[in-house]
Amino acid sequence: MRALVISGGGSKGAFAGGVAQYLIQELHHDYDLYIGTSTGSLLISHLALQKIEKIKDVYTHVNQKSIFNDSPFLIKTDKFNHQQISINHWNVLRRFLKGKKTFGESKNLRKLIGKTLTVAEFEQLKASDKDVLVTVSNLSSHETQYKSIRDFSYEDFCDWIWISCNYIPFMSVAHKNGCDYADGGFGSMVPIKEAIERGATTLDVIVLETEVTQLNNLPAKNPFSLLTNLHGFMMDRIEKQNIAIGKFVASNKNAIINIYYTPTVLTTNSLIFNKQKMLAWWESGFNFAASKNVDVNEIKPQEE
Repeated sequence: MRALVISGGGSKGAFAGGVAQYLIQELHHDYDLYIGTSTGSLLISHLALQKIEKIKDVYTHVNQKSIFNDSPFLIKTDKFNHQQISINHWNVLRRFLKGKKTFGESKNLRKLIGKTLTVAEFEQLKASDKDVLVTVSNLSSHETQYKSIRDFSYEDFCDWIWISCNYIPFMSVAHKNGCDYADGGFGSMVPIKEAIERGATTLDVIVLETEVTQLNNLPAKNPFSLLTNLHGFMMDRIEKQNIAIGKFVASNKNAIINIYYTPTVLTTNSLIFNKQKMLAWWESGFNFAASKNVDVNEIKPQEE
């Protein structure tokens, strides 16, 4: 059984899309299992349907308003066309005074998911022999859960995709089935172990971070930047643990893992969605996967 695993990473999911496009269209890999966390959960349904151009169009045209109905960020562009990102303190204060639980709200993302994945596509995928799973974190029971398309209705599965992406406290916290849920990355950033336990013997894993840490965060200037740094530290630790555990399980079950890391740091804030950058990241992912799969045996000397 072959599985495609895509980690969380917000806007960096565009890079994962490019890698996946190469694996599916150029290497003709046919996956039985698709499993994603956060931004990975947004990609996998369309990849399983072979609707690559469709999801590429979504990823390369999305912006802040596509995700947030109430954004916690301020984005300013200076005269050198450099983006400066900060917390919208007044907006956050207003939300607190209204008794809101989070700094921002991502209901527009749920609408986008419903527009992008149609009922017909959902039924087609559910009737196929492929399994599609999204990772969510159950904050009430302290569990990491994996939601399969086979077990839910269209509306429920779209909810789970959305929930998998909700990076709190900057995005919505979801209350479903009597429990509070959030981004799957808080429990399993790279769900390699789950894929193997479900029978995968060969895994292509896309990790939306560099293999080796290449930068240090600047000192925190306020509680918000401190919280951002703390979240980044936690996610980095979870990711490395997931990969280490996944490799250990793979060695015990003779599974093969092919890991694709980002070759460079793409962004320091993956909750900022810039169309031009995401288009460049998609192309970068495709080209990077191509460079990783060059078969030197296919390079033949010219005949004299």
